[in-house]
Amino acid sequence: MSRHKDMRFTILCLLPALLCIVFLFVYPVSRTVMMSFFTMSSFMEGVGGWSFVGFDNYRNLFRMTIFTRSFRNLFLIWIIGGAFTLSVSLFYAVAISSGVKAKAFWRSIVYLPNIINMVALATMWTQYIYSERFGLLTTVFGALGLETLAAVQWTGEHLIFWSMLFAFCLGCVGFFMLIFLAGIERIPAELHESAYIEGAGRVRSFFLITLPLLRGIIRTALTLWTITTANFFVWVMVITRSINLSTVVPGVLMYNLVFGSADVGVGTMDPGAGAAVGVTVALAVMLAYTLLMFVFSERKVEY
Repeated sequence: MSRHKDMRFTILCLLPALLCIVFLFVYPVSRTVMMSFFTMSSFMEGVGGWSFVGFDNYRNLFRMTIFTRSFRNLFLIWIIGGAFTLSVSLFYAVAISSGVKAKAFWRSIVYLPNIINMVALATMWTQYIYSERFGLLTTVFGALGLETLAAVQWTGEHLIFWSMLFAFCLGCVGFFMLIFLAGIERIPAELHESAYIEGAGRVRSFFLITLPLLRGIIRTALTLWTITTANFFVWVMVITRSINLSTVVPGVLMYNLVFGSADVGVGTMDPGAGAAVGVTVALAVMLAYTLLMFVFSERKVEY
């Protein structure tokens, strides 16, 4: 009887979590996948009003230039933005863990942008840093006599993507710095001390000891960065407020398809096509995750 009581107690404890998983994850995901094979007039429309079209939504998407461009932009964010963000984060983590004074202060300063709302952060960059009239860059370059740089339109059509990407990456540095910092602090100090005694400098010690032992942390950081790139949607919506080839990402395209937008040639709502975009993004993330697991395979390290 005690075993049955334990089983009932376990089920009662797990039931709330299982219900949350079913209603907040399994059901929305299943409905989105199903919607991607249908057309409907509104995402609130009942299943009875849906029209089955099979893979037509996916075929139509891959014929759209804006769809392929959105994934190209997302790939650039993932590769170039990821290389910049993780490199700078690792640099700060190594510098702060190297015995610098006021460690807690510097760690807080680097992490500070992460506690600011993303909408507020994007507004700050556009209004007070990239502004052509009184932005920080215009003011500083003008004061230094660098008129050519002072006249650059950082939010112009040709530079806006890179300007947003730079600001977006700086806003993510603090979060990934803490991840790397936690990994570095787990490495026994004796390993570095032994390396120094044998004549290895800080740079060589970093590449021979610190970096190899951070393999699992780097894999985690890359996985989280893959998910974080979806937040670029907010920057596009706040800064550009319209959809164009230079800044579009899949999240923006999906939003415009679901709610209808003349910018993508859809005057009325097309939730089925929007759902197809979401499914494609999910598959791309899963593929990226699989590749990361393959490249950074699990290795047992003893020290």
